[in-house]
Amino acid sequence: MSKYELIDLSVDENRLQRAVKRAKERGIVIPTFEQMKNPDLVPADVKSKLSNVGLWDVNPLNLFRITWRNQPVEKGGMFGGVNYIEFPSEITGVKAKIVAISGKWFPTGAHKVGAALGCLVPRLVTGQFDPTTQKAVWPSTGNYCRGGAYDSSLLACESIAILPEGMSSERFEWLQSVAGETIKTPGTESNVKEIFDKCRELKNSGQDLMIFNQFEEFGNYLWHHEVTGQAIKSMLLEVMDEKSNYHGFVSATGSAGTIAAGDYLKKIYPKSRIAASEALQCPTIYMNGFGAHRIEGIGDKHIPWIHNVKNTDVAVAVDDAIPMQWIRMFNEAEGLKLLREKGVSEDVIGRLGWVGISGASNLISAIKYAKYFELKENDVVVTVLTDSIDMYKSRLAELKEEEGPFDALAAHAANARYFEGIGIDFIKELSYYDRKAVHNLKYYTWVEQQGKTYEEILAQWEDDSYWTDIPGRAAALDELIAAFNKKVAEL
Repeated sequence: MSKYELIDLSVDENRLQRAVKRAKERGIVIPTFEQMKNPDLVPADVKSKLSNVGLWDVNPLNLFRITWRNQPVEKGGMFGGVNYIEFPSEITGVKAKIVAISGKWFPTGAHKVGAALGCLVPRLVTGQFDPTTQKAVWPSTGNYCRGGAYDSSLLACESIAILPEGMSSERFEWLQSVAGETIKTPGTESNVKEIFDKCRELKNSGQDLMIFNQFEEFGNYLWHHEVTGQAIKSMLLEVMDEKSNYHGFVSATGSAGTIAAGDYLKKIYPKSRIAASEALQCPTIYMNGFGAHRIEGIGDKHIPWIHNVKNTDVAVAVDDAIPMQWIRMFNEAEGLKLLREKGVSEDVIGRLGWVGISGASNLISAIKYAKYFELKENDVVVTVLTDSIDMYKSRLAELKEEEGPFDALAAHAANARYFEGIGIDFIKELSYYDRKAVHNLKYYTWVEQQGKTYEEILAQWEDDSYWTDIPGRAAALDELIAAFNKKVAEL
């Protein structure tokens, strides 16, 4: 058992009483991890009230929609199976089955609202965070700060959303309605250090703040390990038969929350692999590189503290030009016409809007993975569509302005180069020492800059229980959530 308590569940009774009072005032009931995994456990009265609530409404009932199992409707939806797309070979060009779960149908339109809740809830139900006096700070490269601001708004808690100034306009427009303050840091997707620097500045400002840094908060890891991992397991049971072979999970590293689902899946399928995807223009894992790119929402130029690098088997780097052309193909009339001519079904065509830029990059990485390992018809690869094209319609307009109309000629050119032309370049299997080299990069960000200890970075590599103990916190956390909800009900 690890000596490190990575998710602190110690209780501050005075602050807890104030948090309970605020939850009572706002009508907040917090879903347990078990309910987020299995919404059948959601109370009947909550389900009844949800019938009149929109998916994006700033309504406490929508906390129960922080699950992969929402019906894919904008208002009044209940719960069902996991939303996913099985991409046909007419798109992927491979024999293997590539399946992606969809984050579009979460409140805020992105799965990061779950990661934000995973970071907030341990602090809230223990009284470590007091929403009546403290501001919640949500550093992000995009969707996480939107999810955090959303959760904060439900609590009537002041919030500060931090994200790079170069992110899509859709992110900023929606934040205006829910975040108390939005801070734009210099740069774009790759400029994570600038976000951390702003957090340090705020921390030293004398304000009463709590910074929920997704890159180091193990509540992020826990939420994805338990909730996303279980959702993928459920989906696999639906798409696989007795001949199927689950081969691997592909995910951009980002804050290293989503990729934690791969740790969960490896326990069930020990021979499976975990592939970390990133932009070729900023290949931090692939070649300890740096740079800038256009694949929004995946953050890089550092290794997140919560990334279990020792469990990562493959690195895949994707040229950011490819997903930008994929979103044009999936959303422009001539692109859709060509896909129909290739034999893509109307069912799949109707769901291609579920694919955002990072989702397209994940899919491309999954295709490269399948080609590299020469996967066959019975092999299954899973990836994630973290948000949807709703976050990037302004980018489509920009691409049209920069490159001209996506006419038939452009569609066929994109198909030849960016679909059929995908190869096995910029992918490598990570040896033991490759992984150790990547892990060692954490030192420069987290020990030198962010105050983590030398002893703990060694423990992350040397002590397997450091990682395997984390999932056990879910049951203890659920007990605290139930106790919190009971206090609210009795107040």
